[in-house]
This record gives sequence, structure tokens and C-alpha cells, in this order.
Amino acid sequence: MPLRRLKRKSATLLLLFLSACGLTTRCGGPEPLADADFAELYETPLEPPASGLSVYHLGHSLVGRDMPVMLEQLGGAEHSFNSQLGWGAMLREHWEPDMPVKGFEQENQHTQYRDPHEALAEGSYDAIVLTETVEIRDSIEYHNSQDYLRKWATATWAGNPETRVYLYETWHNLDDPEGWLTRLDLDLDRYWETEILRRALAHDDVTQPIYVIPGGQVMAAFVRRLEAAGGIGPVKTREDLFSDTIHFNDYGAYLMALTHYAVLYGRSPVGLPHALLKSDGSPAQDPGPELAAAMQDTVWQVVSAYAPSGVRGD
Repeated sequence: MPLRRLKRKSATLLLLFLSACGLTTRCGGPEPLADADFAELYETPLEPPASGLSVYHLGHSLVGRDMPVMLEQLGGAEHSFNSQLGWGAMLREHWEPDMPVKGFEQENQHTQYRDPHEALAEGSYDAIVLTETVEIRDSIEYHNSQDYLRKWATATWAGNPETRVYLYETWHNLDDPEGWLTRLDLDLDRYWETEILRRALAHDDVTQPIYVIPGGQVMAAFVRRLEAAGGIGPVKTREDLFSDTIHFNDYGAYLMALTHYAVLYGRSPVGLPHALLKSDGSPAQDPGPELAAAMQDTVWQVVSAYAPSGVRGD
């Protein structure tokens, strides 16, 4: 075959391969961990920690600056945290030194910022919370989410094998054409678990469970409760949890802080305070006792019924 035709054929085959693999190395990675093996990993719940936690948050605006500060207040005087955030930042961007993290300068001008590679190598954290950017399909297809979850997990355990690793499941835009609740109902299994978590867990060097903070599932359960009740306290509709179509406001941040607390501490958040401060020291909007109680109860129902959270349901 002439060299020119051979090159053209090779280029065509390469394009077909890249298209089938979504421009990632996923085709060369392991298949998702089998259902039975996945379930077995989470049969034994984690023991709740005996004291306050040191937590590292790696993510983007669905973590935000206020939510970890609210969690710190819920966790008590012994709770501490550091973070690195970006605008829609992918796990890949946070990992690769030659990929800029969008919004880095704006989102990390605070005393809790710390470089993640340096932080994890030191090995002083009890937990690291990782999340991927949405649209989740695009992150999986083009940015190899499963392998970067694996990279962050193994780097964490290289620094300290006792550090617990968590994947924070989030959500999409309220006006998603497939339907916001529909996406939340379907995406946990088809994307967060099957394409990211179970593929990461199937690697030989991932030697312990990666737990899940089911933020999207809590959002869905609470919105269903809210809408069935025709509103609770100051929140009347799902839009009242958000500042736009995807970013939570103070009420949504409180709901996610409760979710993180329930998973990381393995305890019910019922009865926790609801008048909290934001990262700039100003008071957050107080949900009040009725809304706070409904949020706390919903969080515990969801978290304690979901085995990959690592939480004991009794």
C-alpha cells in the first residue's frame, strides 16, 4: 500500500478509536467493578470518628467557600479544613501542573488555601473530599474522571493510608433539558458510580473503598419533600435553594454542609445549629428551626440508607 494511503488509513483508524474512547484513556482502563464486589466494599460501615476532623476539599463552586466554613462550625472547635477551588475545575486540572485551574486566583485568596499535592503528601488529613465538574458526561468522556479519581485517591493513601477518601456527588442545572430530578435519579448510578467510582475502584492500586457524599441525592429528596409540603419556612420552591440555576445560596449551602457532616462524622445532624457564619464572617441567611429540622431529617434519611456513604444506618 502506498505510504500516503497508509498514513490516511492510520489517521482514520486513530480518529475512530479516539471517538469511541471519548478522547480519554478509558478504553485502556479496567471495566467497572462488578456489582457484587462493589456492594461488598460497603457492607461494613465506618466507625464514626471520636473527635473533630481535619478535612481537605478539592473542587469548584459547588463546594464553594462558604459551605466548608459552615461544616467547620457544625463539626465543632476541633474541626479544621483546607481547600483548593476553581471555576468548574476538573479533577484533571487540579492534578496536572501544566493545566491552569480556572478562577484559581479569585477562589483561593483565603487562609484555608493549601496546595493539594503538598497537603496530601504531608499526610495530616483525616479525610479528603473530591468532586468532578459538571456536565458530568463531558468530564467522563473527555477528561478521564475515573483515572483522576484514582490518582487523587492513591496519592492520598501514599501520604497517609488512614485518610478516608470521599467523592462528592453534585447536580446539574435546574433547567436541564432531561429534567433536573430525572438527572439526579439516573446520574448517580450511570455516571458517578458506574463510570467514575466503580472504574476507579477496579484498578489494582486502589486498595480500599472510596466513599460517597450523596449531595445530589439529598437535593432531590429535600426538593421532593419541600414541594409535597408546598414550602417549608422561608423556602417555597427548589429555586429558593439556589442563587442561579446551579449554584446554591445560603440555604443550599447549609443543606450541603449538613450532608458533609452526616457522612464525614457518621452521625445524625438532627439538632445541629442553623444560625451560622459565612466565609467572610457575615451571618448566613438563617433557615430557621422548621426548615433546618426538615433539612437535617432528610439528610440523615438519605445518608444512612446509602451504603457507599460508609454511614451506619442504625
